[in-house]
Amino acid sequence: MPVTRNLESTAPKKGSAKSNTSSRRKVPSIAATAKKPPRPVDSKAEQVAAGKTLVKIDKPKVERVTKQERVLTLLSQPAGASIDEMMQATDWQQHSVRGFLAGTVKKKLGFSLTSVKPKDGVRRYRIETRRVR
Repeated sequence: MPVTRNLESTAPKKGSAKSNTSSRRKVPSIAATAKKPPRPVDSKAEQVAAGKTLVKIDKPKVERVTKQERVLTLLSQPAGASIDEMMQATDWQQHSVRGFLAGTVKKKLGFSLTSVKPKDGVRRYRIETRRVR
């Protein structure tokens, strides 16, 4: 009986010594990795001496109101704030607001946080005093 061999099983396997050399890492040429020379940087005095005009534009400083400041402002109101109000002011989810109240307001900032739930109402949180240390 003639012996037949499967040609696929005799093909060189990936990573063996008989595999193609195309899998080797190519080393880039020196021209491809050469850095551009640094651009000379003139000092302001040299630029003025060369006749270049220096125009300094004063941008109006816009103070950003952070989300933390928004929540603290809501909490410092006499009526306080509900979690829904804080969620709308910050675009945070409910668990993020609760974590902020516990971790930042109480622990890190040291505020005395109280919560009040009137009958058939929504729980409201308020900062009692400015800081407790």
